[in-house]
Amino acid sequence: MVDENTSIGGNPDQVAPTPEGLQEILHKVIYAHQQALTLLQQTEIAYGRLIPHQLLNLLDVKSIVDVKLGDQVERKMTILFSDIRDFTPLSESMTPAENFEFINSYLSQMEPVISKHRGIIDKYIGDAIMALFAHGADDAVTGAIAMLERLNFYNAGRARAGYIPIQIGIGLNTGRVMIGTVGGTNRMDSTVIGDAVNLTARLEEATKIYHSPLIISQNTLYDLSNPTKYHIRFLDRIRVKGKLQPLSIYEVFDNDPAELRSSKVACQPLFDEAIAYYHLKEIPRALELLKKCVAITPNDYPAQIYLERCHAFQANGLHISTGEFEIGLTWKDEFLSGLEPLDNSHRKLLDHINRLITQIKQGDTTGFHDIFAFLKEHTENIFKIEDELMEQHQYPFTENHQQEHKRFVENFQELEKKSLSGRENSRYISFRTELLLLDWFSSHATKSDRHLTRFLQNAKAV
Repeated sequence: MVDENTSIGGNPDQVAPTPEGLQEILHKVIYAHQQALTLLQQTEIAYGRLIPHQLLNLLDVKSIVDVKLGDQVERKMTILFSDIRDFTPLSESMTPAENFEFINSYLSQMEPVISKHRGIIDKYIGDAIMALFAHGADDAVTGAIAMLERLNFYNAGRARAGYIPIQIGIGLNTGRVMIGTVGGTNRMDSTVIGDAVNLTARLEEATKIYHSPLIISQNTLYDLSNPTKYHIRFLDRIRVKGKLQPLSIYEVFDNDPAELRSSKVACQPLFDEAIAYYHLKEIPRALELLKKCVAITPNDYPAQIYLERCHAFQANGLHISTGEFEIGLTWKDEFLSGLEPLDNSHRKLLDHINRLITQIKQGDTTGFHDIFAFLKEHTENIFKIEDELMEQHQYPFTENHQQEHKRFVENFQELEKKSLSGRENSRYISFRTELLLLDWFSSHATKSDRHLTRFLQNAKAV
């Protein structure tokens, strides 16, 4: 029989613990473990506020502790930039503490809306928001519309509190980007890099010029599952600093006040034709249509902007445009992909675009529909080659690439149908066809196709 006070290992100073003592020690260990686990969970949640878990999922990383400097992945995404208009003078009227309180009150309204539409907030830049939508352009557009709706609710609260309402601008663009981590060993951050990101920032800036709260690019428009779900109209072709080719931009006006939105819908055929005639440099006809638009919808700022452009042209001959509708496209070595069938196809496409531009410039719309016969043959031949190459080499963006093919075919077939019906203005249809081809050449032929060929070249090298 062993006495409970028997020493351990013969050491009289170490007494064996009692069963009650062992149980107490065990309880302390379990409690300490639970506290440590709770702290780890809280830390993970806290880091999740700094680096979203959705972003970790895109990087195929399960936990923040697994993130390494240089982790990266390429994805097709729709990027959102939003900014408060005239924020600088507004902030100058507040103390630093009031500035922080105001920004946080505003951002706390927008963050849940973006998350609800499966958006990932990449970063806050003062009053600006940069967000990513990985599941398609529809999430981004519906999310942006919901943000503007939420802004109305927020402004109603500001009005009740005696504050002036605020306005925001939102730009959306779709494209392939690199998502990853950058920095040094002691300080790194997640970021998104790519041409599509830079273009999005320029679109947000354009909302100030056109007085349109929500502007999307041609890339986002063509990525929508059904563009007719939204109120969208063509705004302009813009040339972004540092970019080789211009970009088409479109206004989404679902958030306009009901009366203004209804007037814009009623005037859209007039507006669309007026913009076409302006770009075709038929200013008297554009002026006539724009005056009708402004008479019906006085608060249509883009219509007023084009009206002012027409008056400026009549006064001093200044025609604000990218020049493509006048001089056409010039083949550049930068367009070369390195894959001969694609390069030959792109050259033929550029030649047909220039031929169409010349016909339209000369006022000849009798034979412009011949372009559709070329496009039918062109797409059937080259798309088949691309599909075979993508399948053979397991191109990771095959689905996105084929979706772009499908949407382009749908668009030119719809225009062909309108052309053959004889019910549409042939001058306007020829312009829309020209616009579609310019968009396609700049976004797919010289971007998506070049991305594909680079992948194929790397695959062969491997």
